[in-house]
Amino acid sequence: MKKLCCLFLTFLKIGAFTFGGGYAMIALLENEFITRRHWMNQEEFLDMAAIAESTPGPVAVNSATYLGYKLGGVSGAFVSTAAVCLPSFVIIYLISLFFDQFLTFTLVSKAFRGIQVCVIYLIFSAGIRMLKSLKRTVFNCVILIAVICSMVVCTVLSVNFSSIFYVLICGCVGIGGFLVQRILQRK
Repeated sequence: MKKLCCLFLTFLKIGAFTFGGGYAMIALLENEFITRRHWMNQEEFLDMAAIAESTPGPVAVNSATYLGYKLGGVSGAFVSTAAVCLPSFVIIYLISLFFDQFLTFTLVSKAFRGIQVCVIYLIFSAGIRMLKSLKRTVFNCVILIAVICSMVVCTVLSVNFSSIFYVLICGCVGIGGFLVQRILQRK
């Protein structure tokens, strides 16, 4: 029961104090799970982040479900997921009650602009930290360079298709890379 309460309070805090979605949340998740609570190591965190990003749904919810299940089974997954969703639900519900009046406040619009700048910083810093912790192998470097080149080419050429295709393409490349790695290990 104590573990479930700790999971609930931790994910309630994460849900209440992070803005900008899952990628902005990665830095807080990393600090909370690895540094503060010691619930996982850096490699497990990178695996969790990869799973949370590649499965359908918000990164925060997927991370909460993953870690909650890892630490507390089905009840831990339920408690963690509910806790991370609760603050957003309450805030959006309250905003919806006063939406028209809420939009007219100049202070609110300026606050959101400030939050956007912070979100960019959080995403960038989380990406740099994850990049630093990546193992420096030839395979990882090739994948990283291929992803960066693909992003630049798609941006320059204004390629616009569903993100599902990106996930499928990356999945195929990942499976292909895994198979090539297995073949090379057998030799």
